[in-house]
Amino acid sequence: MFKYEKKLPYPINVKRKDVKMAKYIITQFGGPNGELGAFLRYFSQKFTMPTAEGKALLNDIAVEEMGHCEMICTMVTQLLKGASVEELMEHGLSANYAEHGMGIFPNDSNGIPFTAASLQSIGNPVADLAEDMAAEEKARVTYEHLIDMTNDDDLIDPLLFLRQREVVHYRWFKDLYKKYKKMGY
Repeated sequence: MFKYEKKLPYPINVKRKDVKMAKYIITQFGGPNGELGAFLRYFSQKFTMPTAEGKALLNDIAVEEMGHCEMICTMVTQLLKGASVEELMEHGLSANYAEHGMGIFPNDSNGIPFTAASLQSIGNPVADLAEDMAAEEKARVTYEHLIDMTNDDDLIDPLLFLRQREVVHYRWFKDLYKKYKKMGY
């Protein structure tokens, strides 16, 4: 189905520990507008797309979102490198440490665990694609907020890359949405 290349879609090389930013960036893994939800949403929706083109597009974007999960987790891991328990506690990560140590766990920046309850897949291609366009826009805005919160170019560059991919995905979904609307779905 797909080939895994052992390299990130964009290089991540964070040199400076920043526990506070790690707490915020994790939301793009397991938060409401994060990459894990996008992956699961698009992967699930592809099965009811009415054309091979639609199925392929949702599958391709889903797999790309999985790569984005890996990027986010890599950033968080690098931001936490060398962090002490005291630093984790100071920045509100004590509960995460108590339950997961330094392990990555899908949750939002408030520590609320990932849930699939908010994912939408209704089986109507137009409705699902409208949902997908909204999801991409929310993720784009979240990346912009994260970029606003740092001055570290080692974070800004990959966050800008991820933000731009949201813009591209939105356009692809919009094109398919328009096509399906014309086809009467």
